[in-house]
Amino acid sequence: MGIMSAPRWLSPAEQRAWRTHLALHKLLMHRLDRELQEFSLSVNDYEILVDLSESPGRRMRMSDLADATIQSRSRLSHQISRMEAKGLVTREDCHDDRRGTFAVLTDEGWETIQRVAPFHVASVREHFVDRLTDDQLETIEAAYAPIVEQLKKLR
Repeated sequence: MGIMSAPRWLSPAEQRAWRTHLALHKLLMHRLDRELQEFSLSVNDYEILVDLSESPGRRMRMSDLADATIQSRSRLSHQISRMEAKGLVTREDCHDDRRGTFAVLTDEGWETIQRVAPFHVASVREHFVDRLTDDQLETIEAAYAPIVEQLKKLR
């Protein structure tokens, strides 16, 4: 960021938009996490199950999974250890690269994502998607996509 000049304070409208975004994100993630707890999962667990279930062979390199879930390697390793203890995932060595490790979805993990996904999708619909019109959803996507792409480049 370099040396900053005088701060460009947020206008009242910008401040309202920013705070509304923060509140939505926190409240929605809290609600989704609470609802996933009924299945003994966290939002982080669910995200990992989804990523693995959508990957070829239901496996991903740990480094790629850390990038996909925006977690440090260390934090992901602890998360995977907890999920291994539940029987949802396992780790396998990468035969091509002895330093690499795969996170692999177990049969129990696959059954879990298949069982929980319909409930989670219904929850996302109830608390977010169905509260907005198609035009509003398109506007949100159009507004957020370039920000997401820029932030991905900065990682």
